[in-house]
Amino acid sequence: MSTSDRLTLLAARVAEAATHAPALARRLHEAGLYPDDLAQPGVLDRLPILTKDDLMRQQQDNPPFAGFLACPVAEVAHVFVSPGPIMEPVLADDAGGMGMDRMFAAAGIGPDDVALNTWSYHLVPAGLLFDRGLRATGATVVPSGPGQTDLQVTLIDTLKATAFVGSSVYFETVADAYAHAHGATAGRWSLRHAFLVGEPGETWPHRRASLESAHGIRVHTGYGTADLGLVGYDISGSGGYRVNPDRLVQICDPVTGAALKPGEVGQVVVSTLARGWPMIRFGTGDLAAALETDEDGFVTLMGSVSGRVGSGVKVREIFVYPHHLAQLSLELSDKTEARARITREGGRDVITLELTGPRLPEDDITAAFRRLARLGVDRLVWTEHFTISAPLQDDRQR
Repeated sequence: MSTSDRLTLLAARVAEAATHAPALARRLHEAGLYPDDLAQPGVLDRLPILTKDDLMRQQQDNPPFAGFLACPVAEVAHVFVSPGPIMEPVLADDAGGMGMDRMFAAAGIGPDDVALNTWSYHLVPAGLLFDRGLRATGATVVPSGPGQTDLQVTLIDTLKATAFVGSSVYFETVADAYAHAHGATAGRWSLRHAFLVGEPGETWPHRRASLESAHGIRVHTGYGTADLGLVGYDISGSGGYRVNPDRLVQICDPVTGAALKPGEVGQVVVSTLARGWPMIRFGTGDLAAALETDEDGFVTLMGSVSGRVGSGVKVREIFVYPHHLAQLSLELSDKTEARARITREGGRDVITLELTGPRLPEDDITAAFRRLARLGVDRLVWTEHFTISAPLQDDRQR
């Protein structure tokens, strides 16, 4: 589909959506735009970027969807709830897992494959979206979810699983357990593919090659968000993510919102062509650079994520926000203040909570944080003076 065809489709989708979604109609009106205007090259840039923080605040003020849902609720199959919280509806007619099927199909997954899906199926979208994407290729899915590592090892052998879907950290945990039980992985297990999504940073290519060599598999990655589904997926030899053709992707200046040239690092800004949940000029908060663009400047090949803008920090594929720490402080006591430092140790994200005030039962603190952010705390440190300057500090080296 050419860019002009995609812009025409975008204008048609927005015209339909604006009749149901008052928040979208208001965004257009405030920018002095009509839906049909978006069919013209360059006009989309006149629409201010909608950030994840904006969406979260608007949903808090106008629950549950802040006026962005563009179809009857009867057409919604699932509502995911990401930390924030942010409500993310998925329509019943979405057969491909918001584009995840493209990633699996590009890797050659099909009816002869059995995939162990170790992502959570609880509230967050990863488990079910990957499930739908795999099923769209004809693959058989084992919805194993995270944990129960010994059982995962048994399932690989019993079901002759050919694909693993999950985090790189958990893949290594399962691989180590398999090697402990069988002496090795490569040449002994049935796995041929591992889909390890969400590994940012310059060290990833080396780590990826190491995993492939050690375990006799092909590692595949993709880039997506809960709000947008699949944005891009890797193609062997491309050196980046091939952009999902159902997404109009721009790399924009984080301050001005202006589109940047290839090679310049900026915020990944995406407009979807799907109906029902129109995320138009949506700022992901992720920083990356375009490697290739089409004639109208939309990205066709993008580099890996190199950082973040905005208040949210992604930890183990879950966003943590400063207000989670503020809420934690309020719930613990009126004399307690909490801050969090995120580091990476042994390839794993580590959360350290620093707290001032009266000492409270650690189990109460960790339980409260898990309820607010849906993540476990690795360390608790009581201190008279904070060693970090911000409520939420990301010290991971990219």
